[in-house]
Amino acid sequence: MQAMALIIIDMQQCMSKAAISERNNPQAETQMQSLLAAWRQANWPIIHVRHISREPKSGFYPNQAGAGFQAEFIPLEHEHIVEKNRPDAFCNTGLERWLHLRDLRKLAIVGVSTNNSVEATARSAGNLGFNTWVVADACFTFPKADYTGLVRSAEEVHAMSLANLAGEYAEITDAAQLLQLVPK
Repeated sequence: MQAMALIIIDMQQCMSKAAISERNNPQAETQMQSLLAAWRQANWPIIHVRHISREPKSGFYPNQAGAGFQAEFIPLEHEHIVEKNRPDAFCNTGLERWLHLRDLRKLAIVGVSTNNSVEATARSAGNLGFNTWVVADACFTFPKADYTGLVRSAEEVHAMSLANLAGEYAEITDAAQLLQLVPK
């Protein structure tokens, strides 16, 4: 099988379990770590996406502890890092060019938050013609009020975001299914 790139989105310290309370998929980091380990063993490409905010009060603002990668997701020297200031990891980052130069057409996307950076990145990936998988149990999000003001649970927000992506932009899968595609 042709190599598939793993894109890990915004696994920074301000998004750690200690920094946030209400969310879904408490096992998401464990699933991401199993995928990261498999990708490293297979020597497949890994892209770590880091959000760098332009807002000084943001936990993602440069040179703050919150903007750093969580210890379990620190990139190895040869792994690619993309810095973004918008939810979409393709927006003004050079990611598309980096993938095309390496003839990488298959992408697996994990990280946070499902309805923001993960969804935005997966939509662009699909629109740009990449074969894209979003790993449902390796993403998480938070409660959010809908347009009418009704607060939706993190699980509802997650499920709707995945429904928005399914079929048109990406295939929705889980870590166990995706791991079956990775050479041992």
